Amino acid sequence: MTACATQQQVTQTAAKVSTSETIAVKQLAQDEFKLENAKAINWSAWPEAVLLQTSKTQGLRILNAQQHILFQQNGHFSSFDSRANAQGILLAVSDIQRQQVLLAQLDQTQKALQTTTYIPKRHFKVEDVCLYQDQQQNTFAFLVGEEGMGEQWFVAKQQQPLKQPLLVRTLSLPPQSSFCQVDDSTAQLIVNEANVGVWAYPAGTEAELTRQPIDLIKPFGSIQGSPSGLALINQQLAVLDEKASLIYRYQYLDQAWKTLTPLKLEGALQEPEQLSFSGTDDSKKLWIYDEERILTGQVNWQTKPMAKTTELPVVVADIQTQSVPSAGDAADDPAIWHNKNAPDQSRILGTDKQGGLQVYDLHGQTKQYLKVGRLNNVDIRPNFKWGKQQVDLAVATNRDHNSLHLFAIHQQTGQVSEIGQVKTSLKDIYGLCLYQDPKGEIYAIPNDQDGRFIQYHLYANGDHIEAKVIQQFAVKTQPEGCVVDDASGRIFLGEEDHAVWVKDLTSSTQAMQKVIEVGQVVHDDIEGLALYHGQNKSYLIISSQGNDSYVVVDAQAPYTVRGAFRIGLNAEQKIDAVSETDGLDVSSHYFGSKWSKGLLVVQDGRKRMPEANQNFKYVSWEKIAELLKLE
Repeated sequence: MTACATQQQVTQTAAKVSTSETIAVKQLAQDEFKLENAKAINWSAWPEAVLLQTSKTQGLRILNAQQHILFQQNGHFSSFDSRANAQGILLAVSDIQRQQVLLAQLDQTQKALQTTTYIPKRHFKVEDVCLYQDQQQNTFAFLVGEEGMGEQWFVAKQQQPLKQPLLVRTLSLPPQSSFCQVDDSTAQLIVNEANVGVWAYPAGTEAELTRQPIDLIKPFGSIQGSPSGLALINQQLAVLDEKASLIYRYQYLDQAWKTLTPLKLEGALQEPEQLSFSGTDDSKKLWIYDEERILTGQVNWQTKPMAKTTELPVVVADIQTQSVPSAGDAADDPAIWHNKNAPDQSRILGTDKQGGLQVYDLHGQTKQYLKVGRLNNVDIRPNFKWGKQQVDLAVATNRDHNSLHLFAIHQQTGQVSEIGQVKTSLKDIYGLCLYQDPKGEIYAIPNDQDGRFIQYHLYANGDHIEAKVIQQFAVKTQPEGCVVDDASGRIFLGEEDHAVWVKDLTSSTQAMQKVIEVGQVVHDDIEGLALYHGQNKSYLIISSQGNDSYVVVDAQAPYTVRGAFRIGLNAEQKIDAVSETDGLDVSSHYFGSKWSKGLLVVQDGRKRMPEANQNFKYVSWEKIAELLKLE
């Protein structure tokens, strides 16, 4: 969507809005507590608590509906946020004196802060802090700083603050942002931009840094003055206009924010900043922090919790590799080499499509880097006769030369050596998979972005590798991932925007058959494909890049879908979640006790916590089989 189209869309929505309700607000009686910030709280774990207040000099306190103090903590505090469940309450509070964000577990029974820790001191002033809890019950803090500075931190697991918070990613936010809120149910970070509008950013740790306008100031939207405080209630958003004495309301429906009728504030407002609500779905009380005082009023605003969406199940990676040397979109496709004599000394080959081939051990440590050019996809087959040696063969597509780049893997040590290239007739070589027939002959099947596949027979003539064209076939649009079931001679291939197909390589007349098409289960792009050969059943694993998931289907017709999953954040091992996967590989071999039933290796398109060049993640197949109840 273009910027012009976005502004037009917001303007058209705003044209339908009119003020229909006036809310009378009055000042709440105050004591000697010198307010810096105040918000209503709705904690299921502590329903008696109604209002949380902070002060630069007198600390933090919690009040009930009768304004009696339930809890007080000395300190120097300003902005804050909280998340609560049956286990307790997690607070994130900006400590002015230390210029850091304090994280603490509040025990409402003992009336004490426990398990306190601090986010390391930042190089920018924190204007606001807001919390986000994901599907795995991991909690993150967003720091909104001056001049567009922003960060996301991993701060708690199961409501318990981490001893050492971890920086997930940096953010580029609007330069005049001072307020934020996160909608956990839709995973959206909402921020204001003074004199401009209100924006929504994806809040997930693996999300792309993009934004969409919720509303803009006139003439591009319906905001009359300047947006400040924000409040979220059941996927509805309230935005305070600090100049126009208005509260704008929006509802999230059908993947977009819809404008509702705003509320007009009646009363002596001076400099309204913070906005919050307390009460039930049918009866709400409005709270506004306004120039060191609190204003309150009753609101006729009915809201209902939205039905929870069904989320895909999650596994976590056991190991992550060191990053590839090249920056940007570099890591692409892995291949697993099994050392049958010493399984724990097996290797993972991973392409760096900006520079070469990375070789890792099972701990994710780099053993070799062969800087040979822009390699895209790689595959491996054992027992290739090369001169007087027998080696395991790795073949990659080299986009610098539109060639097949060949490597020998020493069968005892796993050492990888370059042994030559074979030219192809493809104009823009892309994906690749290998096939080994019952006689042990090895074939390479690269593809082109125009949809063509060529099957080459690879053989050695002394120390020289030669290739003979066996057959050609094609799909209508761009493919990439493919994998061959050697036992049956069938190739599974992915047409990125359309479907996964299967073709019998031993028959030149049999037409391709559709395995699964892009739709509700698989989301384009279709990227990596791999086969897991179990004792009783074989499964095809598909990288569904469009929704950062992996789909498992039976490798035999009718290709029944067995389930889908995502790879989430591993809090214990400090391994980030996985997104934007290009290539993957899987093996059912024994790789030691940690990988007794094999492993899945996937490329991670966004390396975070901390941010770095792309890498690869290893997942025990046993976890996946248990999660999806596979045989």
